[in-house]
Amino acid sequence: MKYKKVLCVFILILLSFFGCDTTEPTEPIRELSSSETKIVESDNSFGIKLFKEINAGEETNSNVFISPLSISMALGMTYNGAHTSTEEAMRTTLEFADLSMDEINESYKSLIELLTGIDTDVDFNIANSIWYRDDFTFEQDFFERCRDYFDARVSGLDFSQSEAAKDTMNNWVDENTNGKIEKIVDYVDPLNDVMFLINAIYFNGTWTYRFEEEDTKDDVFHMPGGSTKECKMMEIRSYFKYFEDSLLQAIDIPYGKGNYSMTVILPEYSEDIDELIAGLTKEKWDEWMNSFYEDTVTLFLPKIKLEYKIKDLLEDVLKSLGMGVAFDDQEADFTGMYEPGGIFIDRIIHKTFLEVDEEGTEAAAATVVAMSLTCIDGNLTIRVNRPYIFAIRENHSGTILFIGKIIEPIWE
Repeated sequence: MKYKKVLCVFILILLSFFGCDTTEPTEPIRELSSSETKIVESDNSFGIKLFKEINAGEETNSNVFISPLSISMALGMTYNGAHTSTEEAMRTTLEFADLSMDEINESYKSLIELLTGIDTDVDFNIANSIWYRDDFTFEQDFFERCRDYFDARVSGLDFSQSEAAKDTMNNWVDENTNGKIEKIVDYVDPLNDVMFLINAIYFNGTWTYRFEEEDTKDDVFHMPGGSTKECKMMEIRSYFKYFEDSLLQAIDIPYGKGNYSMTVILPEYSEDIDELIAGLTKEKWDEWMNSFYEDTVTLFLPKIKLEYKIKDLLEDVLKSLGMGVAFDDQEADFTGMYEPGGIFIDRIIHKTFLEVDEEGTEAAAATVVAMSLTCIDGNLTIRVNRPYIFAIRENHSGTILFIGKIIEPIWE
């Protein structure tokens, strides 16, 4: 097989409805509603497009590890405040198709409940929050929808105390990713920034079939261009879902009761992994997922620990996927969250953590959507409610005609 990247695994944490014969019986899982099915399909389609574009834009031979669910959920909250062409652009990019706003929100709400409670042997948490500039008045209906459907914490902050505001948001992310993502908000602009919409995801799953530490051996990982790197290679022989064709081998490695799994796609030596990713579609992914059969497999899997952060490239990718208007400081329409208008998405930051070892997998993700003012002028406020100086002057010559100070506004 051909290893094309240091992380030659294509990992998506997928919701699986396949049980494992060797695991304890699980409670029946309710059927997804038609809207839930559509939102899962939308998220997967969006995630594959996003992965392809980010991979194409990254430096050659770089690791890539993103959480499409985290990005989709942060943008899903933001979508609730979008109107007109901005709403339509986000709908198209996020693959929401013909779903109504209520259907989208209801589906996210029930999906959060399902994902976080489907497997008691897996620790999976989703948290959302909105932090807004406390001297601005935002639409309460927008806040209520984010609270009701995304279980979002909504809090006002004094953005003039930028370091304190930044620390508050980073502490929230740190807490909700179990300390795996300590810092993601890089700065708070006290003049321009007005809102931060944040999603945090934490996953900790133990393998259904554990790797034994004594079976882990020093090995060599083959990288592009013929170079190699030493690695710790885990080994196990067990019953897995597996398939192969002329292009690749694939294995599905279950966690806990089998409701979650890691899917590994390994291209043949003759195949270029970047070309395989470039040609990937949701239809192709579904075809792969439907091709698994159960068999006894000996698996060698490298131990991995990495952090991945993406900012400017993510914005470029979302623009290329059709969401450019949301970043346009003149055209963006988020009057659904701030009725006077004049705000836009200034930046999106996404950060992930991954650790794969003999026990299982620990992963975390956080996504920040920072909303900023289109222009400072017209949004500034001055309240003359304390002693002040004033002057009356002739503007052409600059001559001061009168000058004074008011410490008590007397009106008689």
